[in-house]
Amino acid sequence: MANSLSVRLAYLVSHPIQYQAPLLRRIAREPGIDLTVLFGSDFSVRSYRDEGFGREVAWDTPLLDGYRSEFLPSLRDTGTLSLTSPISRGIVSALRRLQSDALWVHGYASINALHGILAANALGIPVLLRAESWLADRPRSPLTLAAKELFFGALGHAVDAVLPIGTVNAAYWSHYLPDPPQFRVPYAVDNAYFASRADAARRDTAALRAGLNLDPGRPVILFASKLQPRKHADHLVEAFSRFIAGRSSPPYLVIVGDGESRAALETLTASLGLTDHVRFAGFRNQSELPGFFALADVFVLPSRHEPWGLIVNEAMACGCPVIVSSDVGCHADLVQDGVEGCVYPVGDVPALTAALQRIFATPTTAKQMGIAARARIANWSFEEDIAGLRAALAHTTGKLRAGS
Repeated sequence: MANSLSVRLAYLVSHPIQYQAPLLRRIAREPGIDLTVLFGSDFSVRSYRDEGFGREVAWDTPLLDGYRSEFLPSLRDTGTLSLTSPISRGIVSALRRLQSDALWVHGYASINALHGILAANALGIPVLLRAESWLADRPRSPLTLAAKELFFGALGHAVDAVLPIGTVNAAYWSHYLPDPPQFRVPYAVDNAYFASRADAARRDTAALRAGLNLDPGRPVILFASKLQPRKHADHLVEAFSRFIAGRSSPPYLVIVGDGESRAALETLTASLGLTDHVRFAGFRNQSELPGFFALADVFVLPSRHEPWGLIVNEAMACGCPVIVSSDVGCHADLVQDGVEGCVYPVGDVPALTAALQRIFATPTTAKQMGIAARARIANWSFEEDIAGLRAALAHTTGKLRAGS
């Protein structure tokens, strides 16, 4: 129950998200913050078709445990995310009933998010806004950019604070919403969960190696994500082919995930004569990933247009060094080139090949980078999220002291 000094915080989000559930549980335990989450849809707590993976998905981690939540009545819910889905009713009445002191909204590019922001404005409730957006986005026409400037000019008057997830996101807010103050609430994962499960998996990797038909002792390069064109696993396959040329006992490349690009990737692998060295592991649920990170000597994410890349956090928490493209937004905060791994120019296959060579330059390079990765991610955690959220709530409501 909230006391007179607690902030009654409502959080409006489209649906239960596997990455967010651990953070919401942590916020629910925080003294002085009385959290209620308002969901627009329940599709993710059921088996649903994830278009990115190209298959039915049912998450194997609890999405609703450990915090108070409710599903708003639906006006439209297609089981997918778009400008017009989900659309909920009852946001105003929910904020009144909860006697909310602040509304935190995730995203702005949907009718539900804008409805929530306007509802809070009408009730005199301050609005906190968090989103993944960044300036290195898809090319847009001058007309579209002009419309975007007008949109944000209006939105800025409706938002009391923004919550940047990292450096490139903060630059986006500085450009489009320069007036509301910023309080960093970084994109983080449950570091302890991933670290402990990876440590347990490291004690016996033989079963996973056998299941993937991997010879003992040979290193592993790992890709794990949706197999979509923008993820550019094809760049990694090409770089891997160049990297292993002439090596008598090369690493394996293990590709975890599924999606529309899988058939093309399998064809590319065969055409480059890599069938003996590449393994397609298919979709694996979140609880299985620490075992793959424990097996891997390096994790690679070659994506284009990746505003953050939370799977990089997961890999680093497991003590795995990372190679990321310059289009993976988290690199600005998490990866110093040559320390926790490597950063290379997006789309540059020779540079990605060189990054692999750097990782395997000596027998100990990858291990040293993995140690540095775990140390770096330890300071990018839910505790930083709590500090930023408390500061934002203290500023906008006056009811909560930052950091206490």
